Order: sequence, then structure tokens, then C-alpha cells
Amino acid sequence: MAFENFKPTVWSQYIQHELSKFTVLQEDCNTQFQGEIGLGKTVKIIGVGRPTVRTYVPGTNISSAETPPDSSIYLPVDQYKYTHFIVDDIDEAQAIDGLMQAYMEESTRALAENRDTYIAGLASGAKAGMTSSSTAVDTSAKAKESIDLALSSLYKNGVSPKDEVVITVAPWFYVSFKNALTMDLTTNVEMMKKGIIGMYSGASVKMSNNLYNDGTDDYMMIRTTKAVAFAGGIQKTEAYRTDLQFADAVKVLDCFGAKIVRPDELYVLKAHQA
Repeated sequence: MAFENFKPTVWSQYIQHELSKFTVLQEDCNTQFQGEIGLGKTVKIIGVGRPTVRTYVPGTNISSAETPPDSSIYLPVDQYKYTHFIVDDIDEAQAIDGLMQAYMEESTRALAENRDTYIAGLASGAKAGMTSSSTAVDTSAKAKESIDLALSSLYKNGVSPKDEVVITVAPWFYVSFKNALTMDLTTNVEMMKKGIIGMYSGASVKMSNNLYNDGTDDYMMIRTTKAVAFAGGIQKTEAYRTDLQFADAVKVLDCFGAKIVRPDELYVLKAHQA
């Protein structure tokens, strides 16, 4: 049977690799936990508090050693999404150069969009004081003013200019904001592959159609690349012969989780086009 020659491990790795090409918001998360995922698992992100700095007086005893508080965070891998599609003949699809890749690429695009939409939804749970009121943006000056306020809020919370900061905006906002960019990278092929369309005040600027919207405002995310943690992976790719058609089918299961782990490093700009 044709589906018995399906290569699940190869295609799982292919989809996992290709996902990074089509995600925007995921690429700016802390993804160092990618290998620690699985259906129903929880990832423990180890963290400890800073020790106290004290003054030493020569000739006197120092204080007892302290135990820094445990600031570990748990990230549940609780999102399970799948695609399920017909492939007339898997052997034939794998034999024709580019055909199976085309099937898998469309599946990958769909899964990538779903991941980004989930991450974008976290913006609705941003820390109090790190979300703007509903803002009507009608000019380039207003767009710039809104982003400046966001960056100022991050800096007040201890974010350093050395930290990697990313500004992700809706397409309509970018049209107003692009004149304020210190560097337009829309002609830079390598940067565009990473989703970066410009630079502003040392931060990368990206654009996404998948930002959270509450019915009025898009929730633009201005954050460091450590503000949100993400863990995910393709758990299964399976092929089988369908019962009701003379065709093969493929199922792909994607498991992931995302969480705001540094709330002081995420600012949400709620804005709509005036």
C-alpha cells in the first residue's frame, strides 16, 4: 500500500524546520525549550532571584549566606493542533519532485499562522500598566508618539538598550509608522526572510496580520525576545488509506505552549486606524 512508504520522521523534521520561515511572533520568543516538549508535558523554566549586594567592612564578619528565592515558571504544552488532508497517492507525490513539499508547505503555513495567532492572544493578558488605552492613530506623528511611549515604558522597567527589542505592528499601522523608521529594510532580502522590515530606535520592526484584535483595537506588541517563552514541536505525521475514497491521507499533529514569563518586558499598544 502506498502510504506504507510514507516517511513520517523526514516530514516531521521538514515541517518543524519550515515553521520558522512562516512564523513572525514565534521567532521573537524565548525558544530555548524547544526540545523539551511533548503531548501534555509541562516545561519548567528555571529561575532564581538576585542575591543581595552588601557592603564589606574590613576586619568584620560578613553576613550569613542567603538562599536566593526560586523564581521558576512552568510552561504547559497545552495546545494541540492538527492538519488532515488527502494525497491521491503518497508514493506518486513523493516521487514527483516538489509535489510532496508543496502539500507539506501549505500544512506548515496553516500551523505557523495558528501558532502566531495564539502567541498574539497573550497580549490581552499583559501586565497592568503595560497596556495603553485605546488609541486612534491617524498620522505618522501619532504612530511615532505611541511607539516612543511603549519603549519608554520598557526602559523604565529596566530593559536595556542592549536588549533585543522587537516592535510588531499591524499592516495599517506600519503604513503610518514607516516614515519614522531609522532604517527601511524592505529591500534587504536577508532581513525580510527574518520578517524584519525596518529599525526604529535600535529595535527591529516587524509586521503581522495575526495580532490580537478585541473588536476595536489591534494589540501591537513591543517586547524583548525574553518576554514570552515558547515551546513546540511536530509530534506526529501519519499516513493511512482512506475508507471512503481511493486515496491516501496525511495527519500532522503540532503541540506547543507559550506564556508571558517577563511581564515587565512586554508593552501592548492598543490602537485602531482613525
